[in-house]
Amino acid sequence: MNNKLRLHGFNNLTKTLSFNIYDICYTNTDKERQEYIEYIDELYNADRLTKILTDVVDIIGANILNVARQDYDPQGASVTILVAEHEVPPSEDLMQEKPGPLRDTVVAHLDKSHVTVHTYPESHPHGGISTFRADIDVSTCGLISPLKALNYLIHSFDSDIVTVDYRVRGFTRDVDGVKHYIDHKINSIQNYLSDDTRNAYQMIDVNVYQENTFHTKMLLKDFELDNYLFGEGVKTMDAAERAAVEAKLRKEMLEIFYSRNMP
Repeated sequence: MNNKLRLHGFNNLTKTLSFNIYDICYTNTDKERQEYIEYIDELYNADRLTKILTDVVDIIGANILNVARQDYDPQGASVTILVAEHEVPPSEDLMQEKPGPLRDTVVAHLDKSHVTVHTYPESHPHGGISTFRADIDVSTCGLISPLKALNYLIHSFDSDIVTVDYRVRGFTRDVDGVKHYIDHKINSIQNYLSDDTRNAYQMIDVNVYQENTFHTKMLLKDFELDNYLFGEGVKTMDAAERAAVEAKLRKEMLEIFYSRNMP
């Protein structure tokens, strides 16, 4: 990059990516609700989540110090990975505002950083809707932004709604003693997403540039009803029932996307 920022000592900026995904399913019976919870609990158990976070650590170039993971009864899982700095600085390509790699190893300079995930399966007998939420946080201190892991994370989950928050905190000083509150250019989180993701989702931004705070919400544009059903799926439904179920699913997605209940 041209016009590199020459720092005095360690880069003290803390960059935190908070990433929340929601998966929706239509579960009209107790049996279907139980099947959905069991499916989600197996698909996103602690072992699978550890593998996803380990790939994230590879992407941001950190060294794993410790892994704590736990499956819960009756459902849910948590994983926390503590990572340490790497002595080699990141390549210039990784400092640019564009999508990060899916699984390639990238080297970065990190210190006292962590990656965490918690899952929250949920169902209710009224309405026939079950949901699954996963909360992921990637916090780094150093040169590279954890946004480089976002592209891989989006592709690791089947997500109907996604909310992404990115915040740069603290400051670092250059060799002249001038404080810098962010060390890379960013206009939108959307610029870190690949074309297929941007085409698949409706997205809105709420950014507070003077606070180095960035927020993007994502809502899946289209969906196939069969992917949201258990049992025989749409084969047992007439046109009116299919339309009613699709309306319920879309309403649930919109309520979560806009964070408000709708009539």
